[in-house]
Amino acid sequence: MSLGQRVSSDHQLARLLQIGVVLEEVVESRAAHHLESLPADEREAIDEEVRALLADAADESAEHRERLEALVDELEAETVAYEEINALVDAQYGPPEDTDGVLYDQLCNEETAYKFYDDLIEAVEASDAAFDIDRERLLETLYDIREEEREGVEEVTEIMERRA
Repeated sequence: MSLGQRVSSDHQLARLLQIGVVLEEVVESRAAHHLESLPADEREAIDEEVRALLADAADESAEHRERLEALVDELEAETVAYEEINALVDAQYGPPEDTDGVLYDQLCNEETAYKFYDDLIEAVEASDAAFDIDRERLLETLYDIREEEREGVEEVTEIMERRA
């Protein structure tokens, strides 16, 4: 996804932050459900490193979601409830077939989130609009989340490389 433009209003910023909230909800839900959705023999084959990765990813996404929701609240906008997104994820995505599928899916989620935040930061930085929330705090939050997503990409990649 490329924003390709400046963020020009509080309304547009709120919508983009809401997209970030939904993205985090999807990542959180998928990471939380991967283990339980695997066939029993594959579930038993998942080692502690992958279990920890998924648990950390779910926790991190929940924390990112809460931070983004706080920004959205300041803009006096609404977000979609996690439970609604969780139900959609359950209905939309089939379970991964094996450990490699779990790791590949997690890598895609981390990369998508990283790219989204990278584009959002670029669009906010390119904007000269005055927002109802502090620009420096907004950017600091987005920088922090983007950095954690980058670290997530690296962590999943390292695990995948060790398994290759």
